[in-house]
Amino acid sequence: MTTFHIEQFGCRATQADGAAIERKLREQGCAAATDTASADFVVLNTCTVTAAADAQARDAIRKIHAANPSTRIIVTGCYAQRAPEELASLPGVTHVVGNSHKPEIPALLQTISGAPLIPMREESAPYHSAPVLSGDIFAVTDVLVAPVLGGEGNHTRPTLKIQDGCNSRCSFCVIPFVRGRSRSLPVATVLAEIQRLADNGFREIVLSGINLGTYGRDLSPRVEFLDLLRRILAETSVERLRISSIEPLDVTQDLIELFTANDRIAPHFHMPLQSASNRILAAMHRWYRAEHYARRVQLIRELLPHAAIGADVITGFPGETDEDHAATVQFIEERSFTYLHVFSYSLRPGTRAAAMPGHVVPEIIKRRARELRTLGERKAADFRQTQVGRPLRVLTLRRNRHDDPLLTPALSANYISVMIPEVLPHNQWMNVTVAHSGGQHLIGERLETVAIAAGGPV
Repeated sequence: MTTFHIEQFGCRATQADGAAIERKLREQGCAAATDTASADFVVLNTCTVTAAADAQARDAIRKIHAANPSTRIIVTGCYAQRAPEELASLPGVTHVVGNSHKPEIPALLQTISGAPLIPMREESAPYHSAPVLSGDIFAVTDVLVAPVLGGEGNHTRPTLKIQDGCNSRCSFCVIPFVRGRSRSLPVATVLAEIQRLADNGFREIVLSGINLGTYGRDLSPRVEFLDLLRRILAETSVERLRISSIEPLDVTQDLIELFTANDRIAPHFHMPLQSASNRILAAMHRWYRAEHYARRVQLIRELLPHAAIGADVITGFPGETDEDHAATVQFIEERSFTYLHVFSYSLRPGTRAAAMPGHVVPEIIKRRARELRTLGERKAADFRQTQVGRPLRVLTLRRNRHDDPLLTPALSANYISVMIPEVLPHNQWMNVTVAHSGGQHLIGERLETVAIAAGGPV
């Protein structure tokens, strides 16, 4: 029996793609290996949003090949779409498959599984690059989706990708060029997939996309994202729905009010900020200004005071001055964010920002990134402290090898990591009260009788 292992990098959309590939491979009789060393094939699903992500993928390829030279490595994902020849020249790589051909991986693996292994070159020997399957990503019109039991491998909370691609052209971002135009999964398919996941016992489902708020604008007739959420709540039995990253201008008062009115939607908003300097936002080609973003935060806090509010921030964008950086720091200081994802600006070939003047030196970027990460850690700690003494409804998660075997990890609706001092099965709702903060998480004591009505635990 052919064995495979999928090594994942990058965002939830990439992880959802990997889950779809995994499901198809299982359906055609392949078996998932527990690690790369024991697999006949390794599918490396890459990210290319930063130079560091590219380097991470190359390093993983080298390590997999060194550990088991007979393993055949198929590289796919965004890096494979952007620079396939670069990856095809690496030792151990059997095929490179761009996002444009990603759905063909199961058939490809079936075709080559019986073929004899061609010995890979030594570092100094002549070598012909691995075959490349890649094409015009802008010609792709469908959305790769995992059937029935999709999601992030064996994780408790599956991700359903309902939208792919992006029509925006932020000057720093390469993703539109490797993901293509915005396209949406049909409403009927979304509803069917969510119900199938719910029927198979998944209690929380995460909706993801590259630009989630643009869902449905390409469908005929056009569908609004807000209307899709209403239909999911009305027509499926999903117990908790969570949305992943969504652009700030798509966080309308109507959307926030829907979250407020229905406790089946997790009160969690991840809105990319990138910068709070309007000058830098304009240079980034972001279609909002700091005051627009601030109003969204204010509305969320007015209606959902305990909601999670997370943000992406890019530091060191070309032309960013100390004053621009200080404006971002002050903006975050003055608002109740619950966490930050901080990214150091990374030059991406082909983007407008790559040709801009005023690139910031690495030492300054590192200093600014450290300052923002420290601020983010403090904001997260402050938010966790506000939850002490509150009742929370949490979903128990699978333990990983780093977890204390006597504690059960769980996640609240407002995206707080909670540890329960008992050994409990995963994928169970628990009512807890937060006893105290324990580092990066809270310690929750189980309650036997806590009301779970609207306005109760979150």
